[in-house]
Amino acid sequence: MPEYKQFPLSDTAEGLTEADILAWRVKPGDKVTVNQIVVEVETAKAAVELPIPWAGVVTELHVEPGQTVEVGTPILTVDVDPDGKASPAAAEPAATEPAAPAEEEMKPLVGYGSKAAGTTRRARKSATPAPAPAAAAPAPAAAAPAPVKETPRGGYVPLAKPPVRKLAKDLGVDLHSLTGSADGGVITRDDVQRAANGSAAPALSTVESGYDPATRERRVPIKGVRKATAAAMVQSAYSAPHVTEFLTVDVTPMMELREKLKKSREFSGVKLTPLAFAAKAVCLAAKRTPDVNAVWDEAAQEIVYKDYVHLGIAAATPRGLVVPKIRDADSLSLKELAVALTELTDVAREGKTTPAAMLGGTFTITNVGVFGVDTGTPIINPGESAILAVGAIRDTPWVVDGEIKVRKVMQLSLSFDHRVVDGQQGSEFLADVGALLADPAVAITY
Repeated sequence: MPEYKQFPLSDTAEGLTEADILAWRVKPGDKVTVNQIVVEVETAKAAVELPIPWAGVVTELHVEPGQTVEVGTPILTVDVDPDGKASPAAAEPAATEPAAPAEEEMKPLVGYGSKAAGTTRRARKSATPAPAPAAAAPAPAAAAPAPVKETPRGGYVPLAKPPVRKLAKDLGVDLHSLTGSADGGVITRDDVQRAANGSAAPALSTVESGYDPATRERRVPIKGVRKATAAAMVQSAYSAPHVTEFLTVDVTPMMELREKLKKSREFSGVKLTPLAFAAKAVCLAAKRTPDVNAVWDEAAQEIVYKDYVHLGIAAATPRGLVVPKIRDADSLSLKELAVALTELTDVAREGKTTPAAMLGGTFTITNVGVFGVDTGTPIINPGESAILAVGAIRDTPWVVDGEIKVRKVMQLSLSFDHRVVDGQQGSEFLADVGALLADPAVAITY
């Protein structure tokens, strides 16, 4: 006798209440094993792959890609006894009582976190799961496509399944030039064939594309990372009194040291960027001005000083801005920081940063210089008290020993919470960071 279990959307990080279904990795009729990845979802923090806690056969998918569902909602049904080997006594309750898997069954799985008690969920239109099957497996539903994302060009990421990508490559068709005709803008084989034959693909409807020809406007739903980032920035901007200070620094000695280290055996194969030097400078300067690494606890009416630096690095990704952390960055050498930064940014750009990797930061660096920008007034991340913006390094006329010379110059801007950090402390910290970048040898005096 079949034994059915329903797999619920679980809380992948503390306090999350909902997630968007991105892509299914299974379809009805597929056999699954314990801890097999069955679905990719996007939460307010990141894209996450969810494993299933049982082995069996998938009988039904309850939600479609693109739908938003609340935590605890059954999204998939599995027959865990497809061969009828379980005893009738064991199978009967599962068939009549489609309860979600017990919390202790879920804890060992990768990708699951504890659900915050008493979390309030806002009312919303969400997917309504189908009732659990009673005596027979439901008819298989159509398999949901799992679009594969590639490196974006100009902010656009074409969506297409692997066979379609291969066909496009074989026919010499650039997927970036196509508009997908399937739901959600997914590119199909017909789209590729039409492009190869010189025919235009049919335009998406207004509903599918979000574009209204009458107003010449396109509307995109605010979801996932973008939605969470917006809420966090508004909260920070209106709850923490921001102060921003600026400093222009001659970093010629730092750039000379960088070139020297890149040629050394120790840094062979290491991507040593100016950001690594900035990260090291922040960690050293924070020891002398611990206030920038503290946080205001409104509920307890306390300032919490952290004896560690969990350094956040703001990274732009196709899904929006994310801020993964380098844990205990203050304990790492320059080389270790450089390696950690490379790994962190590579994972972020692939959209694989886990929710856990973005929790618990104490200080953040945002590298606006990578976009050719000189400076800015960054907004502090909630739960922190300061953020440093690192600008582009430019060849600039600079006075050295009374003479004008061309030097490597960059601008720094520090935003800090004036409840925790006074002007003197913020200025001293920024000056220390600037001094370390202007002359890395100063580090031996700290």
